[in-house]
Amino acid sequence: MNPAALSASPAALQQRIRQSLEAGKLEEAQAALESLIALEPANTDALIELADIMFKRGRFRASSRPLLQAARRLPRNAPLILELVQHLIARGEIVVARACLTLLAQAPDPPSELLVAQARMRFSLGELDEALALMRQAIRAGADAPGELHLYAMLLQFGGALGEAGAVLERCLERWPHFGDAAMVLVNLRKQKPESNRLAWLDEQLGRLPDASAGPDHAFNRAEFEYARFKTLDDLGRHNEAWDSLARCNALMHALNPYDADAEEAVTSALIAMPAVSAPVTAFEGPTPIFIVGMPRSGTTLLDRMLSSHSRITSAGEIIEFWRQLHWVADVKPARAEGLLRLIERSADIDYREVGARYLQQTQWRAQGRAYYIDKLPANIQMVAFIRRALPHAPILHMVRDPMDTCFSNFKAMFGNVSPYSYELGALAHYYRQYSRLVQHWRATLPGAMLEIPYAMLVQDPQTTLSRVLARCGLDVEQACLRPERNTTPVATPSSPQVRESIHTRGIGQWRSYARQLEPLRQALAISIE
Repeated sequence: MNPAALSASPAALQQRIRQSLEAGKLEEAQAALESLIALEPANTDALIELADIMFKRGRFRASSRPLLQAARRLPRNAPLILELVQHLIARGEIVVARACLTLLAQAPDPPSELLVAQARMRFSLGELDEALALMRQAIRAGADAPGELHLYAMLLQFGGALGEAGAVLERCLERWPHFGDAAMVLVNLRKQKPESNRLAWLDEQLGRLPDASAGPDHAFNRAEFEYARFKTLDDLGRHNEAWDSLARCNALMHALNPYDADAEEAVTSALIAMPAVSAPVTAFEGPTPIFIVGMPRSGTTLLDRMLSSHSRITSAGEIIEFWRQLHWVADVKPARAEGLLRLIERSADIDYREVGARYLQQTQWRAQGRAYYIDKLPANIQMVAFIRRALPHAPILHMVRDPMDTCFSNFKAMFGNVSPYSYELGALAHYYRQYSRLVQHWRATLPGAMLEIPYAMLVQDPQTTLSRVLARCGLDVEQACLRPERNTTPVATPSSPQVRESIHTRGIGQWRSYARQLEPLRQALAISIE
């Protein structure tokens, strides 16, 4: 460290930091911040800023250190603690982030804004019961904004309180009738019926909404109302009209979220070309993760609900912890396709035992005393080789569903801004082909690494299929596994209202109601359809 910097006052160092940042000189800003922290080791603002600069400079792993230092001396400043928690979560320091939230929860008489912010953090960690309890407290404390009511209703929905969620959304829409988030969730809570639906109201609102050309926010809101109209008409069996609304919704979403086919193909090709590495001989103790992978909307949630009904298994939900810890150990900044490509380049040099150890350290608390916990992230299909190297003892379950049913279910899901592939039939076909290429590669190069579970078999013969799955974990079927609708644990997924139903086969061949409109997709997927 520069001796001159050590002799500078905190005010002079702060001025130097600002000047360096304005000039884009991150290295100089980092040096000045380190000098400031040497003088003020409990300066949480400076520690967070140092971590942010290190992250921007590509030092993802090292950027954890100042955040952990800040967590050891928490300020008496709730918004600053929440900012610190957000950064800790982004670095995969989940255990420490939760400890900070636990301390924050002890604050007396917190305002509604603080309670809502804590609820959002707990929600981001998949702690749905805790998030709902905080939102109930926030509502009692006066939380009343549209976004707050929407979050409250979503958490009620995830917990199975569909009637209560509907009442919250109805009240919300009475006051803010143009709030697309609420309209979309409301129609998803139950099947719309001829004698009970909001179709006329939706048409009225669509006639009043600003045009999509007014800006991205207006385009997104309009897409949500078109989706709500599609869902209503689809439930009513008016498929041609329903398709028109779905097409308008997805055209708006595709314009807002263009699909990068070249990047997706590059990642798939790089994964296929990745050199093989032997899995370390590792004996890990404690609860064991079960990974459920596959295409989104392939039945992963149903399998998760069935398995987590077992007395020795719980569900952690859709967590991205394996991705976070893999990037952290490899010291690669998470950056979508670009970050994944860099990670693949370094794959031969990664310490996979450390990946496995960190993953377990940051996730085993989710087991809640059970022997197994489920990590249900469909996108982990890209991680199969990495999981096998880092956690060779962890079962990987691959859900396989008919390509047309899978793709149509994605096309009609309205994932928001997180799944660009799903809003245009050509993009959807391309994405599915990349998934199919990768699965074929895993089957050829890692035989037996994944236990494949056909969706049709799971719903048509659940007893036999589930027996085979549980045998992989050394467990027997329990009757509760065959009645997942009785599983009372919350679930955060687009299909959360449907998981409260008993096992059924209505999802098989569902795409055929739109066979004419989906013909371009069928032709594009011909190589994958048996």
